Amino acid sequence: MFPEHRPRRLRTTPAMRRLVGETTLRPRQLILPMFVAEGIDTPRPISSMPGVVQHTRDTLRKAAVDAVNAGVGGLMLFGIPKTRDAVGSGAVDPDGILNVALRDLRSELGDATVLMADTCLDEFTDHGHCGVLDADGGVDNDATLRVYAEMGLAQAEAGAHLLGPSGMMDGQVGVIRAALDRVGRTDTGILAYSAKFASAFYGPFREAVDSQLKGDRKTYQQDPGNVREALREIELDIAEGADMIMVKPALAYLDVIRAAAEASPVPVAAYNISGEYAMVEAAAANGWLDRERTILEVLTSIRRAGADMILTYWAAEAAAWLD
Repeated sequence: MFPEHRPRRLRTTPAMRRLVGETTLRPRQLILPMFVAEGIDTPRPISSMPGVVQHTRDTLRKAAVDAVNAGVGGLMLFGIPKTRDAVGSGAVDPDGILNVALRDLRSELGDATVLMADTCLDEFTDHGHCGVLDADGGVDNDATLRVYAEMGLAQAEAGAHLLGPSGMMDGQVGVIRAALDRVGRTDTGILAYSAKFASAFYGPFREAVDSQLKGDRKTYQQDPGNVREALREIELDIAEGADMIMVKPALAYLDVIRAAAEASPVPVAAYNISGEYAMVEAAAANGWLDRERTILEVLTSIRRAGADMILTYWAAEAAAWLD
C-alpha cells in the first residue's frame, strides 16, 4: 500500500490549495516607496529601476491616488532637492521638497492611507552621508540626532503619519520620540529602520536619489553577517519607543526577518529594496523569468519569513494582481 501518506491530496485543485494556504499576501500589507524631485517638469525615469521614476509634485499626487485606490497599505516618501549642503538644510526646511510633497499628499489623501516619510539626511547632504560630519570627516552621531529631531518635527507638521528614521544613528528613535512628545504629537508613529545592513543591493537607490556619497556607510550600517547585533538594535529601538521595526534589505536577510518576527512585540516591516527589484526586472526583461510569478513569489517569501508589511516598488502593481 506504499505510500501510506499522500500530501498531494491537498494540492489537487486551485480551490483545495487556496483552502490550505498558509501564507497570505494582501494589498494592505504592501507599502509603495515613492520619489519626488524638486525642479523637474516631467517624471524622470530611473534607468536602473525600470518602471520607477522621480516624480514631479503633480505626478506624485496622481500616482499616490492610483496606488491607494489599488489597495496598498501605505506610501513611503523620499525627496530629492535641487541643492544640497553639508548639514542637509533642505530636510528641515518646511518648504523643502519632501515636506511640501508630504503636505500635498496629506491634503489629497487625508487618512485614506498611511503616509510615511524617510527621516534621514542622505538625500539632502552634499557628501551623501546620513548625518552631519565631524572635523575628521566621520559621521557625528549626536550632532546628527539634533537634526533628526528637527527633521521629524517638520515631517510630522507636514502630515506624515509615520516617521522612518533610517540613518542608523545610536539613539535616533528616542530623540525623535521625545521631540514629538514635547510638542504634543503623540499620535505620530515611528517605523524604525532597526536592522539596516551595509548592503551591495542599494546601488540603484543611489541613482534614484542622486546620491552624492563617496565611500561607504559601514561605520553606521550593520555588517551583513551579524544577526545578534540586528536583534540588539531592534530591542533598543523598541525600548526607545518605536511603534514598528524594519529589516532592510529583505531577500538576503530572510533569516533576520524571521528572528525579528519571533522576538518583536511590535509589527515587523521588511524593505524589498532597489537592487532586489532591479535583479528581477532585468531577468524578466531578458525572458529568463516569468515576471508576475517571480514578483509574487518574492513577496510571498518575505511574508513567509515573518514580515507583517513589505516596502516594495511593485506594491501598486502587485496589489492590482492580488485583487
